Amino acid sequence: MDSNVFKGRSLTVIEDFSIEERRYFFQKVNELKNAIISGDEVTQDKFRINDPDFGIYEVFLEDSTRTKESFRNAAKFHHAKVSELLCSSSSINKGESYADTFNMLSGYSNTIFIVRSKVEGLCKWLDDESALYTKRNSLPIKPAFINAGDGKHEHPTQELLDEFTFLEDNEMSFDSIHVALVGDLYHGRTVHSKADGLKLFNKVKVDLIAPVELAMPENYLEKMKNNGFEVREFASIEEYLNQDDVAKMWYFTRPQLERMGERILQKQDYLRKSITFRKEFMDKLPENTKFYHPLPRHKEHPTIPTFLDNTPLNGWERQAINGMYCRMVLLSLIAGKIGSDFKPSVVKANPIEDEEYIVSVPVNKEKKTDKTYSEGVHPIENGIVIDHICKGDSPSEIRNHMRLISTVLNLDESKGGEWISCGSDGNYKGIIFRPGHYELTRKDLKRLASVAPHCTLNIIKDGHVEAKYRTHMPPRIYNFEDLSCNNEACISHPINGEGVPAMFYRNPEGLFECAYCGKTHSFKEIWKSRR
Repeated sequence: MDSNVFKGRSLTVIEDFSIEERRYFFQKVNELKNAIISGDEVTQDKFRINDPDFGIYEVFLEDSTRTKESFRNAAKFHHAKVSELLCSSSSINKGESYADTFNMLSGYSNTIFIVRSKVEGLCKWLDDESALYTKRNSLPIKPAFINAGDGKHEHPTQELLDEFTFLEDNEMSFDSIHVALVGDLYHGRTVHSKADGLKLFNKVKVDLIAPVELAMPENYLEKMKNNGFEVREFASIEEYLNQDDVAKMWYFTRPQLERMGERILQKQDYLRKSITFRKEFMDKLPENTKFYHPLPRHKEHPTIPTFLDNTPLNGWERQAINGMYCRMVLLSLIAGKIGSDFKPSVVKANPIEDEEYIVSVPVNKEKKTDKTYSEGVHPIENGIVIDHICKGDSPSEIRNHMRLISTVLNLDESKGGEWISCGSDGNYKGIIFRPGHYELTRKDLKRLASVAPHCTLNIIKDGHVEAKYRTHMPPRIYNFEDLSCNNEACISHPINGEGVPAMFYRNPEGLFECAYCGKTHSFKEIWKSRR
């Protein structure tokens, strides 16, 4: 059995590789880079796939120069077969699904797909779908997928080359890092990847420099904080430099104002000025400061002006060159050429998968003599009562959500009603009651926990509580046809017509995170009928 943990792996988000795996990866990048610079062919050959039948396929559904050419040259280093899908004339433009296109290509001995797209989560979906296709058709190997950028989501290979360049300027130390992220933090997938990517370092301090219109999305900001980063926010470079604790590493991104509508374009001069470095700032920089940029810079409005090209601040050119070294090593790892000597010290686990979120509560089955449950809700002989719904919300919010619960649980056509009660603590809560005989399956209970976590379900038979359950937020939700991510750029959103079933994971903040695009939702927002 092959013990190489990298062989055949996909890289769809930066977290697909553990911190320990990435640290090993960077050691190998450093080794190969030094071998290429010194002309050490013996060491270089240890990395080369050196197989003309090994298929590497580039599929760039969105325009790119640097990433595409960097991968192409990395593949040539390996003496492997490199192919390209001409998207302008492919069947994708004729309505063919992504799954059908890539499944067909994987049947032609293509081992690694490098995919860039505006559709977020596409590589994750293709990785899952190709596993089923490979099994159905008894193919010898499942292809691996490398995300070369998907919408506003992530760009994991850019994150790898960024981290390697940071390490070079950090004396290859993982102890700590202090970095300023400057520019369009709202659209920039390269800075979004840093919310998890910078976990590579033991201690992380991040300064976010952007006006509110271009600020880091809240879900990535919260992820940074949950990952233990010290995070500060500034509205402009000028504001940032007017305080004493200035980072020596600055990572700039290009403002993508064209994506934000006429209202933003009317303010573009002000927005650009707040994130563009100026000569007057030079004296305020700490000694040995380095600037980085994923490139390209805007030719008319570069956030790093060209007068800085020939200064010691220029770290972005070496950063771009490092992209090829990192991608050479990545291809070598996935092909299984290197990596056999890596032995992980920790086995990655996900303990929440076994967490119980539907808890059976002991009940007293003596027949109740009370005339009412709460404020006019009459007891029922047989049926169900769902209590403690959205406790603490406003009455209007509770009413809206009870309508959604009724739809999700297929209770709309049943007798009964809804009620809002106010407890002694002053908090409102919702109650749904339905008379009749109900046999609820495990799937029904899971749907209830998903749409109404922290509620109590009472099953009434012959006037007494036959069974009682308390629900908690499930760690994962899937296999429900009426689920939907509300990000229209996500591969699983119905607007994209790919038929990808929605799937969500609970994050540490108690929100549901889309398994494909990473967008976070409350339990109220993940249902199609909500919209």
